[in-house]
Amino acid sequence: MSAAAPVNRILPLSTVDGPGCRAAVFLQGCNLACAYCHNPETQNLCTGCGACVPACPAGALSLESGRVRWVAERCAGCDACIRLCPRFASPKVTVMTASEVLSALAPSRPFIRGLTVSGGECTLYPDFLTELFTLARAGGLGCLLDSNGMVPLAPLAGLMAVCDGVMLDVKAWEPAVHRALTGADNAPVKENLAFLSACGKLAEVRVVCAPDAVDVEAVLDGGVAAALGPRAPSTPVKLITFRPNGVRGALAGRPSPTPEQMTAWRAYALSAGLGAVLLR
Repeated sequence: MSAAAPVNRILPLSTVDGPGCRAAVFLQGCNLACAYCHNPETQNLCTGCGACVPACPAGALSLESGRVRWVAERCAGCDACIRLCPRFASPKVTVMTASEVLSALAPSRPFIRGLTVSGGECTLYPDFLTELFTLARAGGLGCLLDSNGMVPLAPLAGLMAVCDGVMLDVKAWEPAVHRALTGADNAPVKENLAFLSACGKLAEVRVVCAPDAVDVEAVLDGGVAAALGPRAPSTPVKLITFRPNGVRGALAGRPSPTPEQMTAWRAYALSAGLGAVLLR
């Protein structure tokens, strides 16, 4: 029986979710509750409370047998439903098999070089990912994961065999800072950072730079640079400017760091021995 996963949305063409033009698949459900999450509607699965139904101006939602039913053809894309959801969920989720996802991407196949799966947290669905990547690679597509690193990846040998690389979020380095930001300890992230680097599967380290919420300098030198050791100069590191767009957590409304601050953090990263540092 084919594995399936709840799909929040599919971007058939993306230039920001890995190298080149790729498709991006966002799965529903996450094991963190980040204070700066910019797509909080992917955190949880819908419980069928029905709070969103009367708010839909297009009549695309209905409550049937305790479940919210979404009719995509009627949806106006206004996102009123996800803005008022009390659980940081979305009724606009479709459970799909790996084959169904690839079929949905068929029209864009001539224009993409790969597939990136994100979330939520995509590694909560390892069987689905393994099947999806196996089929995608057979069709000539490269396969990347965008992960928060909270699921240990070393035991998932089957998935790692068909995954070209992982774009790993390192949200904070000191455990207390990570807990305040996400609600969880970051020991699994550190283990995954070392594992992925050692086996050549660390495609990119991603750090969201939120002043006074993320210990950016500790992440860069005492954290990532020290953990990567001789691989530090060649491992891509992306410093991402925190932006409040879509944020509903504790950092909602927090100002973004200035361009000067981002440039200073890049200089700090380079001085720590990280050689491939990009700003976004």
